[in-house]
Formats: sequence, structure tokens, C-alpha cells
Amino acid sequence: MTRKAGTPRRRRAAGTPRGAGTARRAGPLGVLLAAALVLPPSTAAYADGIRAKEWALEAMRTTAAWQTTKGEGVTVAVLDTGVDDQHPDLEGNVLQGKDMVGFGAGRGDRAWARHGTAMAGIIAGHGHGPGGTDGVLGVAPEARILPVRVILEDGDSARARARSTRGNALADGIRWAADHGADVINLSLGDDSKSAHPEPAEDEAVQYALRKGAVVVASAGNGGEKGDHISYPAAYPGVVVATAVDRYGTRASFSTRRWYATVSAPGVDIVIADPDGKYYEGWGTSAASAFVSGAVALIRAAHPDLTPAQIKRLLEDTARDAPGDGRDDSRGFGFVDPAAAIEAGGRLAPERARPAAHAGTYFGDGPDAARDDEGVSGWVGLSAGGLGVLLLAAAVVLWRGRGGARPHDTRPLEF
Repeated sequence: MTRKAGTPRRRRAAGTPRGAGTARRAGPLGVLLAAALVLPPSTAAYADGIRAKEWALEAMRTTAAWQTTKGEGVTVAVLDTGVDDQHPDLEGNVLQGKDMVGFGAGRGDRAWARHGTAMAGIIAGHGHGPGGTDGVLGVAPEARILPVRVILEDGDSARARARSTRGNALADGIRWAADHGADVINLSLGDDSKSAHPEPAEDEAVQYALRKGAVVVASAGNGGEKGDHISYPAAYPGVVVATAVDRYGTRASFSTRRWYATVSAPGVDIVIADPDGKYYEGWGTSAASAFVSGAVALIRAAHPDLTPAQIKRLLEDTARDAPGDGRDDSRGFGFVDPAAAIEAGGRLAPERARPAAHAGTYFGDGPDAARDDEGVSGWVGLSAGGLGVLLLAAAVVLWRGRGGARPHDTRPLEF
């Protein structure tokens, strides 16, 4: 990404906790950092009982999908703040990744790998303890995570340095992931500032990944209460975009409404793993993107020869609880259903992969009328009572533009 000196814009991850990666590589890179809120959990917020709080797995019918596959053989690149490969819920599932930032917090620092670890846990956590019954279980627990560090966190002391550096960390990270075996690329981040605009290097990197056969998934943005500004990379052609709903299937008020919405996924009251060994509860379209990436990992494991475009259509055609008109800007084509997509995928013949076509404009109509926000899904929500733990949601930010850019806000949750 390029920028003029003195005109930074802010890119930030769409909700949940914060994190950063280890400093491994020097050199000029993009203007990258993250901002977050953190509250310590109570001592009760440990692994026991976590599984009972993972309402999203039941809502997504993962048990049915797991009759076919749990994601074995699929690699999901998590472009984020780094991933804790020693976390008990992820140990053995994390591959050697790449640090596109090259400086900042490292293992043992509070501002290290928090957001990325949370996203990786949603995608491919396998739990821990006897039978893996403790901790976070992801959508595709046998998938592999390829961590690519492209953003810093607010708590990272290197944020001042990050503001003064330049480069294309996100674009470079997407290309690197595509070149190193990523079947799915998860982008739980975005720039939805008022000055947001497409970056050619990022757009080209997305198209490169699509040509290589990688499915690119991104969060819609957390600007639903702040003007529904367009978010990038969500708006690039060919990207599978996740909006957030709660356990009742209702659009989360913070979830951005735009034409690029593909499907909805859980994004409220989501249990997430943290490098500190504790568990938090967060919300945001970051989490929704991770859930959809996990679903795509299952589909890709079952049908490895399908193209990114075919998988995107499968998600659209098999989504549950579709809006009245078949699609809206709040929830896309409905709630993601990996089991239905796996079944329908068996009836498809592989196509030739090709990049997505550019529509000629990135700025379309939206959001939909308020009546489209109140869709209720077919699942019965689990009670929020009795959680007995103080948990948090926080946003990761990547600076990229003018100081007036606004973060994807999150607020602490207390039960």
C-alpha cells in the first residue's frame, strides 16, 4: 500500500481481542498498528465450561459437517497479529509463518498475538485435556494454520515506529500466503474510515490469490452504527465477506451493511483463546470472518478441486435463513451452513480458476432498509445467564490514512 507522508489511514481488525507478532524482519513496511481495549477475566474464565459456551458450533451444524471432514489437509492463512503456536488449543496445528512487520512485541509481551490467536482458535482450535474436551474447539479442528503477521496492536510499544514506516504488508502477506500453500486466506481486518479507498496493490494481491486457488475471506466491518462505511479488503472483487449475527440470527447492530456481504456468521458472545492462557468473550465481524474461513476449510477438504468462485457460490446457494428477497446487505444470502455446502458441492464439476471481474466501481448502494436487520434464524439460542465471567471484545487497527479514520469500535462485555 502507498500513502502520502502525513496522511495516514487506519486499518483495523473487525472486533475481538488484540495481538501482535514477533520481531523477525527489518525493512520498510506498511503503516501498521492495532488499537484495543482489554479487561482481565475473572479467575473462573478458564477452560472448564468453555465448550458449553460455544453456541456458534451448534448454530453452524458443525457436527453434521464433521461426519464428512474436520478439515484435514487444508491450510488456512491467518493474516493478523501473529498466532501463538504453543497455545494448548492450537499446538500442532500451526505451521511456520511469516512476519511482514519485522519489529514490535514478542512472545511473553502482553501486546503479542492476541487477535490472531483468537481468530486461529475459532478456525482450527482442537481444545486440550483428556479427549480435547477443554478449551476452544474450532470449526475445522484438523486444519492447519499458516500465520502471517501484518498488523500491530495498540499496546505494542512499536506503534510510533509503525506510523512512520511504509510498504505493502497486507498485499505482500496475501501473495506470500498464496505462494506457500494457503487454501483459505482469512482477513479479519479492514479499513472502513471515511477516506477508505481501494489500494491497487491489495486488489492485485487478492486476484493473484484467487488465481492460485485460495479462497479469500474478509470481515464486513464494524461500522453498522457509524455510517456503514465501505471496508477494504472486503470490497475487493471475489472476496467472501462475512457479516455478524447473534445467537438468534439477528444482525449485530455493529455489523456493516454493504453490497459485498456474502453470508452471515456468529459474531456476538464468542469465546476466544488468548496467549495468556485465559479465555475471553468477544464480538465483531472479525469473528464472523473466522467462522466462515473455518466453514470454507471444511468445504475445501471435502472438495479440493472446486475453485474459489465455486465455493463462494456454494456458500450463497446453501445459506440458511435467507432474507425475504433472497439477499440483503445485512446478512448476505443468509447464515453460513458448511454441512449443506459440502453436500451440494458433491454435485459440482470443477471449473477452471480465473480472477474475479472488476465491476468498475467499489462504491455501491447500501445499506438496506432497517426491516432487513431483524431476521431470526431457525436455531434456538443458548442462555447467556450463568457465564459468571468478565470477558472482553477489542479491535485491532492498522493505520493507513488520515488521523480522522475511525476504528471498528468494541466495548467490554460483563456477565
